Parts: sequence; structure tokens; C-alpha cells
Amino acid sequence: MSEMMTALQPLHLALLGIWGLLIAASLLVWALARSRPDKDYSELVQRTQSWWGMIAIFTAAFLLSRTLSIIVFALVSFLALKEYFSMIPTRRADRRVLFWAYMAIPLQYYWVADGWYGMFTVFIPVYMFLFLPFAMLLSQQTDGFLKAVGTLNWGLMLCVFAISHAAFLLVLPLPGAAEGSASGAGLLLFLVFLTQFNDVAQYTWGKLFGRHKIVPVVSPKKTWEGFLGGLATTTLLAVLVAPLVTPFSLLHAAIAGALIAAAGFIGDVTVSAVKRDLGVKDTGALIPGHGGIMDRIDSLTFTAPLFFHFTRYFYT
Repeated sequence: MSEMMTALQPLHLALLGIWGLLIAASLLVWALARSRPDKDYSELVQRTQSWWGMIAIFTAAFLLSRTLSIIVFALVSFLALKEYFSMIPTRRADRRVLFWAYMAIPLQYYWVADGWYGMFTVFIPVYMFLFLPFAMLLSQQTDGFLKAVGTLNWGLMLCVFAISHAAFLLVLPLPGAAEGSASGAGLLLFLVFLTQFNDVAQYTWGKLFGRHKIVPVVSPKKTWEGFLGGLATTTLLAVLVAPLVTPFSLLHAAIAGALIAAAGFIGDVTVSAVKRDLGVKDTGALIPGHGGIMDRIDSLTFTAPLFFHFTRYFYT
């Protein structure tokens, strides 16, 4: 028991650090609201309050059980897919096919819990990719068939397959992990923390120094200054945090940090493009101040699979 506690200590320290940052941010928001009553900080207050709830759930799942953590990610995939289907136009004939898309979620996360990498990697991109069009054509409705197949499969890839890579980090065998590292749990914490931190860092740098827009039609607030500032900050933080919770060398930590920062930006603007195409501001209203689940995990849909395969290539 004492050996296990020693092995988990770095993870506990990392979690305490996240809670410390949240407390500091909450105090800062409270001070701003008190010192500047003329300005409306209600959205910022809502965002901070929502972070307390999200981090509490995340921490509980981490500390209680690996199975519970995987179930939490399965629930996130379900809510994200539900939001996605509520946004996109669907044909009446395809309503029954959505059932099979939802059924893919427990199966995909079963492969995760079982650690069955082979089935995990092919179930959605191969079996569901081929099965869903067949299920659709049984209705014999050919009008809009190609668009319906494309949007359904893309949603399943984004909301379920991509996010399930984050959960698979928990069961990823790491024979080369350094003694005392937190193994899969540490890798997951590293990924999620840096992905969310990168969003905040890019927003902050852009707010302070942003001048040159990257994709103004898709996301008018995204600037080169924000992107590069977030990239540098996230990469530096990755190098500092990696020794606590990962087996990465300093070079691999820096590469992973840069990969997460770049992929997080691309995921963010990609989902923004989808929302603009559909004419919606947020994917939902489940999380006060943040919007929907997809608004919160848009970056993670790109960072999770890239970070997972980067780690698996070098450390398994």
C-alpha cells in the first residue's frame, strides 16, 4: 500500500496544483468583480463556477477508479454526440439509424476498458463506417443519402472515436515508464490539463497582444499572437509538468506540448467552422458560461488521438 501511495504521489501533487490554480483564478475573478462593479463579469463568474464542477468530477473519477474514469468519458461522448445530432439536419428516414450510432458508444468504451487495442482502432473507422450506410439504405431514401452518411460518420469519429483515445491512455501499457510515474493516469492528466490550459493561454495572449487574424471568417478572435503565445506557453509548461506525471524525456515533453497546442487550435477552429455552417453560436447550454459539451471538448477531439499515438509510438 505504501509503495502504491508513493507511486501515485506525483499525480496527487499535480491534481493539487490544478486545484490551486482554480482557487487563484476564483479569487482573481472575485477581486475583479468587487473592484470594477461598473463592468459585467457575470459570464466570467459563470465560467469559473462551471470549472469547479468539472474539475471536481474529473478529480473524483481519477481518484476513485479507472473504470469510473472510462465511464465518465463514455458519458462525455454520449452528450457530445447528442449535441451534434441536435444541431445537424437529419432525414426522418435516418432517425432509427441514430440508435446504432449511440450503441457504438458502449461498445467502443468496452474495447477501451478491456485494453483491446486492435478492435479499439478499427471498430468505428471500419465496422461502423461500413455498417451505417447499409443501415441507412434499407429505408430506400436516396435523396440526401451522401450528405447524411458523411455527417453521421464524421460525428461518430469526432465525438466518440477521437475522445475515446483520451480514455485509452488509462489502460495504455508503458513498459518504459520511469519508476514512480503515474503511468496512464498521469498521461491523461497531462493531456487534458495542457489542452484546457492551451485554450486559456491562447485566449489570454490574443486578448493582450492580438493584432493579426488567422482565420477571421471562421473565428474572428483567433490571432497569430494568441496562437504563438499559447504554443510557447503550453510547450514550456509541458516541459515543467512532464517529469511529474509522464515518462517523457524533455525533448518528447516539448514536442508533446507543441503538438497539443497546435492540434488544440485546429480542433477549436474546426468546430467553429461547423457551428458557423449551422448558424449556431454554441453547441448547447449544458455548461453555464461555456456553452455545450462540444464547446468544451472541441480542442480535445484533435489533441487526444494525436497525443495518444505519439505516446504509443515512442513509449510502448
